[in-house]
Amino acid sequence: MRAKRLELAGWGRYPRAAGDAFRAERIADIEAALREKPSLIARGGGRSYGDQALNREGAVLLTGRLDRLLGFDEATGILECEPGVTFRTLIDIFLPRGWAAPVSPGTGFATLGGAVANDVHGKNHDRVGSFGDHLVWIELMLANGLTVRLSADENAELFRATIAGMGLTGIITALAVRLMRVASNAVDRRLARMTDLDAFIAALAAARETATYSVGWIDALATGKALGRGILETAEPAAEGLPATRRKARGVPVELPGFLLNPASVRLFNFAYYRRVPAAGRQERVALERFLYPLDAIQDWNRIYGRRGFHQFQCVVPDEAAPRALRRMLEAVSAAGSASFLAVLKSLGSDGRGMLSFPMRGYTLALDFPHRPGVAALLTELEHLTLEYGGRAYLAKDSALSARAVAVMYRRLPEFRALLARIDPHGRFCSDMARRLGIRP
Repeated sequence: MRAKRLELAGWGRYPRAAGDAFRAERIADIEAALREKPSLIARGGGRSYGDQALNREGAVLLTGRLDRLLGFDEATGILECEPGVTFRTLIDIFLPRGWAAPVSPGTGFATLGGAVANDVHGKNHDRVGSFGDHLVWIELMLANGLTVRLSADENAELFRATIAGMGLTGIITALAVRLMRVASNAVDRRLARMTDLDAFIAALAAARETATYSVGWIDALATGKALGRGILETAEPAAEGLPATRRKARGVPVELPGFLLNPASVRLFNFAYYRRVPAAGRQERVALERFLYPLDAIQDWNRIYGRRGFHQFQCVVPDEAAPRALRRMLEAVSAAGSASFLAVLKSLGSDGRGMLSFPMRGYTLALDFPHRPGVAALLTELEHLTLEYGGRAYLAKDSALSARAVAVMYRRLPEFRALLARIDPHGRFCSDMARRLGIRP
């Protein structure tokens, strides 16, 4: 098995790293890569934002072609598959049969292996938890080349470490996840304007108790009385579906000049986006795919930020701290004049099963910033505010956190490190993120 020299980046296109890459098409390819390279990290759909699937000092194993469906039980909804299967594949194959992923991230191009590695959450976290809550078992190739099965009852500690383990415990070769039944391919969505942050938090708190799905877009550059204004979307599964059609994705063929994305242009976009929803709100039936993956309608949308790329910062803060914490974060973004039009506010429910799972009961805010001078200082300020209010940042989106902050945010990190030292004492599975955050030497 020959390696190919590639320059890779996460979805944020910053940072970039050149290194050896192996493309696995069968399990024997993983074994060969392990024999050939002293350091390896798996990379699925490339949809984590930062350096989680980069490995300057070793190699990257491309697992997107390990995408076979191994079995499906119509009685239980349990799907067995390889890690390269994507959420879009589940939509295409299982939604017409009345099944869907119980939890889905914001893009259908993410792989199920990546969903395990990050314990992804969706727009229904208050109702169903995160992806790891629906895993039945995982098959994992360890650093010594042996493959073991993990579940809540078998190798349970390693199971909890692999969920949200960022690929550092081994290479996932197969997994079983329980799909959920759905009545149709559509949801009934309601959109409503939120005039300010207090109204937004109150509406999300109410939706948490009544809605199956809820998510908000927030105007991160609004100030004064309008601070935190935005659009709340809630949705319920529709009893009747829509004609099965696939929207033709529009692309961003080139990197846009960085100067086009500035506070003035983003304020104009945010004003128009807010006004697109009438003051009285709007109700509509939309395809589940369109509701779950709105940005998938724009191919390579990450090029909007230009050749330098961008950072995404996502944090969660506890319920009681949310009003003050989110206000201070939005004030910091506005004061810095940093353009962020892809700003998302959601509520989250219980903690995840993984040692390093991101969710906690609270409110999560996600913000995008072009990689340019001044952004590093803003990211540091947002990190400090997250720590001050007892929150944590999402490692799937991270490209700039400090090792000190992660050690405080993730209380089970010492337990995770100790397990890695036992099962992989030579650090065979490592990444640029793991080194940057001090998770691995």
